[in-house]
Amino acid sequence: MNTPKLPTRRAFLTKSATLLSGLPLGWSGRVFADDSPESPDVKLGMIALTDCSSIVIAHEKGLFKKYGINSTVSKGASWAAIRDSLGNGDIQATHMLLGMPIASTMGLGGAPKKPMIVPWIINRNGQAITLANSLKGKVSGDPKALKPFVEAAKASGTPMTFAMTFPPGTHAMWMRYYLAAGGINPGDAVGAGADISLITVPPPQMVANMKVGKMDGFCVGEPWNAKTIAEDIGFTAITTQAIWKDHPEKVCAFTEEFATKNPKTVKAMLKALHEASLWLDKMENRPEQAQIVSAATYINCPPETILGRLQGKYDMGDGRKIKDPDYMIFSDRNCNYPQPKYAKWWLTQLRRWGFTEGAPDYEGVTKQVMRNDIYEEAMKEIGYTHGGLDEKPSTLFDGVTFDPKSDLEAYASGFSVKTLKA
Repeated sequence: MNTPKLPTRRAFLTKSATLLSGLPLGWSGRVFADDSPESPDVKLGMIALTDCSSIVIAHEKGLFKKYGINSTVSKGASWAAIRDSLGNGDIQATHMLLGMPIASTMGLGGAPKKPMIVPWIINRNGQAITLANSLKGKVSGDPKALKPFVEAAKASGTPMTFAMTFPPGTHAMWMRYYLAAGGINPGDAVGAGADISLITVPPPQMVANMKVGKMDGFCVGEPWNAKTIAEDIGFTAITTQAIWKDHPEKVCAFTEEFATKNPKTVKAMLKALHEASLWLDKMENRPEQAQIVSAATYINCPPETILGRLQGKYDMGDGRKIKDPDYMIFSDRNCNYPQPKYAKWWLTQLRRWGFTEGAPDYEGVTKQVMRNDIYEEAMKEIGYTHGGLDEKPSTLFDGVTFDPKSDLEAYASGFSVKTLKA
């Protein structure tokens, strides 16, 4: 009789571990954790602005695909439409104004309360305030020069009209900050107490609205400021980087719910955006960038109108020509790190302009929205050394310094022009 050969202790333990792991018997390969995206099919939103570029480049150059994401890019008609599409799940991630996920998380500005997160800042700089040709030679970077025109128009019963792209968004805050630095009150969240009329216009419609005389000025991202000059409709009074050097601008936002359920998907997307952003900040790539994003499916604007300001070449339209070293960046100077201090500054401005009833939860909202932990995890997984947390104060063009470690409520209420609500 043949006695069956008993397995060795090592073979027995190996087979037992294999059975417990759920792998087939006889598996001799190595076991790795599955880091593939939970939801590989991702639809991303964007608005026709130059700073959508990292999303477009990551899509067009196969970088999302490299990290297991089957991407689709969808152009939205307005920021409100983008917000609603993200909130209802029609899109899973989006190009978004920094103030929007903060406002949505808090349920401000008439939006349904929908917690959103920011694990990635897309770009810094690259927006501008454009004024109509009627103000050429009379007003430029100093908003105090604008005040007599505002006062005269208000006294006549026909206040001057200025436009931004979304009430709690970046362009709204740059416009408000500029006007207020000149002693002009843009009013609260619903326009009460205003010296001017502040309206909402989607970015691609700014030029046409100024052309027919519907506004005296607007704040928007490129290329629409440059296009206004190309069509001889207006001029650039000031760039936003001249208001606040290296200010935060657009972000890649997700709903908190999606990010919680799909952490690997979110990190895969950040890795692709990282590669796209590095490519974008090589100046020799900017002509190709302008060509790609100029397509009708994206910005729908001539590439030469897009390119100049991407290279820091600013024809301001009123005789000033500037070679600006602080042009739009997508990766340099620790651009992508979602700094908590930026959310805190935003909250002070939402407070200043009456978007909140009383003091907001500065620390709580910041921690909920600005997810630097997700950013750090994603960058660690690809071995990228970022610049880390930055809590240094920032001084804006009016000489007022914002210190994120200071009394934020005192900062918000310390401006001479404000519309606080108790």
